[in-house]
Amino acid sequence: MSKNKNLHAAKRSKNDEFYTQLTDIEKELKYYKKYFKNKVVFCNCDDPHVSNFFHYFSYNFELLGLKKLITTCYKNDQPDLFSKNDKDSAIYLEYDGTKKGNRIPDPKGIGIVQLKGNGDFRSEECIGLLKHADIVVTNPPFSLFREYVSQLMEYEKKFLIIGNFNAVTYKEIFPLIKENKIWLGVSPRGMDFLTPNGDKVQTNACWFTNLSHKKRNEEFILTAKYKGNEKDYPKYDNYAAIEVSKVINTPKDYNSIMGVPITFLDKYNPEQFEIIGLMNDKREKHDAFIQGDAVRLDEKHKKFVGAVLRGKAPYARIIIKRK
Repeated sequence: MSKNKNLHAAKRSKNDEFYTQLTDIEKELKYYKKYFKNKVVFCNCDDPHVSNFFHYFSYNFELLGLKKLITTCYKNDQPDLFSKNDKDSAIYLEYDGTKKGNRIPDPKGIGIVQLKGNGDFRSEECIGLLKHADIVVTNPPFSLFREYVSQLMEYEKKFLIIGNFNAVTYKEIFPLIKENKIWLGVSPRGMDFLTPNGDKVQTNACWFTNLSHKKRNEEFILTAKYKGNEKDYPKYDNYAAIEVSKVINTPKDYNSIMGVPITFLDKYNPEQFEIIGLMNDKREKHDAFIQGDAVRLDEKHKKFVGAVLRGKAPYARIIIKRK
């Protein structure tokens, strides 16, 4: 079964109830401890009753040196395991580290406040809370990922969020990756989420962030050679670049333009490579994908949006060049 089958179904039905496991949060957040001291963290897609993001930050409040933790959720005010999103109003919580007599952080003890609206991250009420936050950390609705990231960029927020890896090809997201305004997190792609019926679903999700981390500047060690193996690196029919079918085969002795699979972003080091653009295999127009002197389709291949290789369109390719 495809890892993204359930996510695609959720997108069609607008069912975004996928819950992040604590182990996945702990695995990634350990690389960013230095960023949280004296900061206000906002988890704006999280019911504090059940959210593992709330659990992580409230239980590690002192260790991280947080100033404040704020959580909000969409259309829910009941402590159910899974919110039904069927309420006209929702709740939020502000935690400053005071346990108020409890040994552990407890939402009821901390004090949950009723929101005036439905808790939608796009609401004026939630945007007001966002403005006072330093870092946003959450698993936003996958079906609204474009809007969610656009809002973070508009308000110039630091963030660490989860999204479908295929979001790297979105016309709203890829230019941000190309301009080094967003990049992938440390953990490998792939997470198991909990669904509303209690099952686990394997996905191709990953972390997106604008917080620097150690992996971002690790050198991608190249071992493959172009010279003497030219037949393994055919040129596109409609663009002056060679095809690299597997990221591991990125040649160390080729200094011109190459097309690589989108999984190249797992290895991308901005000090080592320049991202020129994206050639997509979809038959629809995406003007924002390729900029400048990128793909120019000739008359013969005008039905294709991206690269053409031996008369066929390969999967999406990121166009890169070694620095």
